[in-house]
Amino acid sequence: MTATPPAKPTNRLAIAAVSLWTGLIVLVSHWMAQQSQRWLPVQASSAAPLVDGLFGFETGLGTFIFLGVLTVLAWSLLFHRARKYDESDAEPIEGNTRLEIIWTVIPLVLVLLIAANAIRVNRVLGVLGPMEHAHGGAAPTGALSPGAEGSGPVTSASATSDAAATELQVEVIARQWSWEFRYPLSDGDVQPHGDHDGMAGASGGTGSGGAATTHGMPATVSSTELHLPINRPVTFRLLSEDVLHGFYVPAFRLKQDVVPGQAISFRLTPTRSGRYRLRDSQFSGTWFAANQADVVVESPAAFAHWLELGVQQPLQPGLSPAADDYARRQQRPSNGWATVVPAPPPLVNVPGSVALPHDA
Repeated sequence: MTATPPAKPTNRLAIAAVSLWTGLIVLVSHWMAQQSQRWLPVQASSAAPLVDGLFGFETGLGTFIFLGVLTVLAWSLLFHRARKYDESDAEPIEGNTRLEIIWTVIPLVLVLLIAANAIRVNRVLGVLGPMEHAHGGAAPTGALSPGAEGSGPVTSASATSDAAATELQVEVIARQWSWEFRYPLSDGDVQPHGDHDGMAGASGGTGSGGAATTHGMPATVSSTELHLPINRPVTFRLLSEDVLHGFYVPAFRLKQDVVPGQAISFRLTPTRSGRYRLRDSQFSGTWFAANQADVVVESPAAFAHWLELGVQQPLQPGLSPAADDYARRQQRPSNGWATVVPAPPPLVNVPGSVALPHDA
């Protein structure tokens, strides 16, 4: 009968050193999570703090994992390296069940934490509403669904109507390579000069961008510059007339693909006044990098004044840097490579300006 070897004494110094080093890694990871907020543009929507919080959480967790793996690697290189001129084989090890369980459970827990946090943020945001098929290009303006205010629960039909009444409805049409924004008008949106009773309703509209009228007043105001009132929920109806585009405003921290043949409802609330930039996040062809538009977040009074001025403006060609550049290329003796001809500039009431600086 063999005697059981005595248990090794606990090395308290080693435990204290590991605990201290782990605490230092936690502090550095927390600091990195805080610093990650400085890498991002300004927060201009109610979704931005949630998305930034998720980004900071993943940055801190990634920093902790990176430093932990680097610590084990450095420990192995410094204290478990072979001696000089030692060419003997290492000690044969068949396996370590405890170690294998540890390095399986820890990544599993970390991945579940990331997934749970991401699901929580996605549920709070609830930005994606119903999706419908849109045959033959852009559907008529004013077809926004009352239930398009997001994926959150609705308790009654009256609650749905009240929520839809307070939200701004904007139709977004993406083309190669320009953006068009249409605002269906309702009673009280603007106070034009003349007969206030002749204000157009929110129904009707044509593909020409605001040409439909009701009692002599346009049913929509269209623009190639997106204007939004601050702190008012807005539901976008995203449409594409040709290929896949991406509706992405970095300051809002939200991005949604614009799929041909589908009308996608997308909801957000701007919370910071300023001028930002909408970018096409999907490669849509030659001038996709120029497929941008300004996003102006302003006070409700300034937004109402902008709508009022837009109602009084006739339709005119909107902004389309791609169309302008293509026209200049055609004037050259050699017009370069073959490409898809850009869509004509949309006819809008308010073209906007590309010369003004933007915040993000």
